[in-house]
Order: sequence, then C-alpha cells, then structure tokens
Amino acid sequence: MIRLKTKLALFNLLSKLAFTALFLLILPLIIERINLRQVDNDLVQKREKTIGLISQYGIEPFISPDSSMSFGSYNILKEEFISFEKTDIPDELNEIEISNRVLEDEEISYRVLNYTLIIDGQKYLLEIGRSLTSIQQAKRNISRILLVFLGLIILVTFVTDLQYTRIILIPLGKITDKLREISSPSKFDKSPVRTNTIDFVSLDNALRSLMDRIGEAFRKEKEITTDISHELLTPVSVLRSKLENILLQGDVDPEVAGKVEESLKTLHRLQRLINSLLMIARIESHQYLREDEFSVRALVKEIIEELKPIAEDKDVVLKESFLDDFMFRDANRPLIFSMFYNVINNAVKNTQSEGEIIVKCFLSEARYRVIISDNGKGMDDEQLQNLFSRFRSRKSNDENGTGIGLAIAKSIADFHKIEIRVKSASGSGTEFSFIFPENS
Repeated sequence: MIRLKTKLALFNLLSKLAFTALFLLILPLIIERINLRQVDNDLVQKREKTIGLISQYGIEPFISPDSSMSFGSYNILKEEFISFEKTDIPDELNEIEISNRVLEDEEISYRVLNYTLIIDGQKYLLEIGRSLTSIQQAKRNISRILLVFLGLIILVTFVTDLQYTRIILIPLGKITDKLREISSPSKFDKSPVRTNTIDFVSLDNALRSLMDRIGEAFRKEKEITTDISHELLTPVSVLRSKLENILLQGDVDPEVAGKVEESLKTLHRLQRLINSLLMIARIESHQYLREDEFSVRALVKEIIEELKPIAEDKDVVLKESFLDDFMFRDANRPLIFSMFYNVINNAVKNTQSEGEIIVKCFLSEARYRVIISDNGKGMDDEQLQNLFSRFRSRKSNDENGTGIGLAIAKSIADFHKIEIRVKSASGSGTEFSFIFPENS
C-alpha cells in the first residue's frame, strides 16, 4: 500500500521522466540545428565584418591589384580560416557548404561560407570556414549543459511536488486522524477542518453528517433496547412471583409442579437475558463509571477460584500462570470481572472431560496480556466471524446460557480500550488474548 501523496509525487516524477525520455530522443537534432544556426550566423557576421574592412581599407591590404595571388589566414589550431582570391566563375555565390581542406598533410573538414563580390570590376571569392571538429565540440558542450540543467529541473520539481502534495493533503490527514481516534460516533470531533480545498470541505461535511446520523441511530437503538428491557422486566417479575406462589401451595399436582418449575427456569433465563441487554446498552452509552484501581492478577485469580469447583465437576483442569501483575487504573472492576468470568466460564463449558484450561498473565512489548486458552472443541470460521455478535455465535441451544456473554465481554473490552484477539479451529481448542492499553 502506498500513501496518496507518494502516489501523486511518483506520478509527477514518472510523467517528467517520460517527457525527459522523449526530449532526449529529439535533443541531438535540436542541438545540431541550434549549433549549426549559430555557426552560420557567426560566419555571416564575419563575412560582413570582412566586407566592412575591405570597404574601409580597400583591396590592397589583402591582394595587390597587379597580383593574382590569393589571401589566406588560419588560426593556430586550424579551427577557423578566411581566404580571399580573384575568381572568374560566372555564378554569384552566397552559400554555406561543407568542404575538405588539406593543411600540412592533414585533411580537415570545414563548414564554409562562399561569397562572391565585385571590386573595381574584378570578381573576388570570399571564403570563411569553421572546422566541424570545433562545431562537434560545441555541440557536446551544449548537450552536457542541457542535460545537467534538465536533471536539476527534474530533481527540484520532484522535491517541490512532494512538499506541495504533502501540504495540500494535510486536511485529509486531519480528517483520517479524527476518524481513527473515535470510539463511538458521539466522540467524533465535529469542528470543521481548516482547508481551502472544496473536495476536503465536502468530505469533512459528509463525515460529520454521517456521524450525526449514525449517532442518532445508535441512540435510538439503545433507547429501544433499554425501554424494551425495562418493559419486559416487570411482567417477568410478576409471572415469576405468581408461579412461585403456586409452588408454595401444598396441594399442587406433581405433574403441574414440574411444568411450573420448567416455566420458572425459562423465566429466570429470560430475566438474565434482559439484564444482559440492559448491561450492554448501559456500557455502550457510557453509563458506568471508571473510577477503580485494582490488580488484574488478583481479579483473575478470584475468578479462577470461583470456577474451579465447576471445572472439577466436569473433570477439567483449570491452571494458572501469573508471571507479572498489573494495576489497572480508571476502570470498572465489576465489569472487568464479568468480562473475564464470561470467557473463562465459556471455556469450562466447552471443554470436554479431562480437558485443560490455562490462564496466563504477563507483560509483553510494554503491554499487559491475559491469555485464556483451552483444548476444547474449538470453533469453525463461521463461529469466529460471528463470535461477538448477539445471539449468533452459538450453534446449539444451551439452557444455561443466553448467547450474549461474549457480546458483553466485547462491549466491556471496548469500553476500557482493551484489545481482544481470538485464535481457534474446530477440534483444536480456542485462545482468547486480552491486551490492555499501554498507558493504563
């Protein structure tokens, strides 16, 4: 996965590299044309300067009127030359060509400007040349300068693009930080993100509106759950009281008494379910206080001592391994007790005879961990997926359970910012890991 600002910077870099590659393909042609044009302009300027000298001083300094000799001058490196001689060619010349000259047994190629002019009725041929070797050297020098300049442009634009992209994406980072830090819609920071990018403004407004709708939906769900639970508790209590009064009568038929007892068990289970739903609603609406400070090891040990007789009745070994202790601050001890009790009790219920349950408490990577593992029947992928969903994690009916215990445990863990990890496979047991927040 690549961050958006990196993708944008890479796109800008790749587009510049593609442009550079295309530019490098046509660069030699461009440089050659520019260089030749410059050389030709220099030759024309020297021609005009030479004509000006002839107009000023006459032809005598170059060629005597009674002489047929020509004038020629080469610089010391043979890079440039100028020649002036009488000619009888009928054509008027004003052209630039490439020709070879032999100087001191060395053949040198020149780009030569040929120009004819008439002075006192006599036609003269003026030749001004520059060696192709010097032209190629100039071409290479220009190429180096352009390449260095092009490389610097790419480097500078990449850095500036990266910084500019980082700056314009700062509002997006603030929006994602707001989403990452919330634990419920009610805690979402609704203050607008300062930005002049209309897309980020629209995104921020949409998220704030979405959080309002989600928060309202959560609020209504909690209200409905609480209201229904309260409304159910009253008739359940009335029914339970009436059924208990029937049992207190001494003349009740044994068959009727048995059915009444079954009804009482069902009412008891229903009452536990209602209380569980109320607990979840109160946890999610943050109605519980977190003012306790207690030893997690002592709390877990207390649960183990309470559940050991039940485990022994099932011939299940309940072991403990407490390497480190941890003082949990700003927490609700009864809720944490309920969280661990539900998980360990589930492990006892789902572990076969002669099975084993191990509870470990230790520090690892600066965070306190409680690991509850068993070698029971385990869970398949479908059960793991719905593990913390209400009423969906159980495949078989359990008369003594409500199917909501793990949902309560998850709500309590979220309320205390405790991370829960679960590993399980059918026939291989289950392992619950509770990882406490580092700053507790």
